[in-house]
Amino acid sequence: MKEIKANMTGTIIEVLVKVGDKVAIDQDVVSIESMKMEMSIQSTAAGSVKEILVKAEDFVQEGQVLLTLE
Repeated sequence: MKEIKANMTGTIIEVLVKVGDKVAIDQDVVSIESMKMEMSIQSTAAGSVKEILVKAEDFVQEGQVLLTLE
């Protein structure tokens, strides 16, 4: 199982994938707002989305697991 983690502290704007979706390396999976800047978090691995651990408006810390792939 692979984990996609937040690369910064911020607020989730949108989760761009659903459970079961196939993702590729470098595909945008989550939009996050940090210090009034909107950034995309990209997948660091390819696979199928197994679990999504966050939702829009959640506040996350750098290094927090956002979703898992199988």
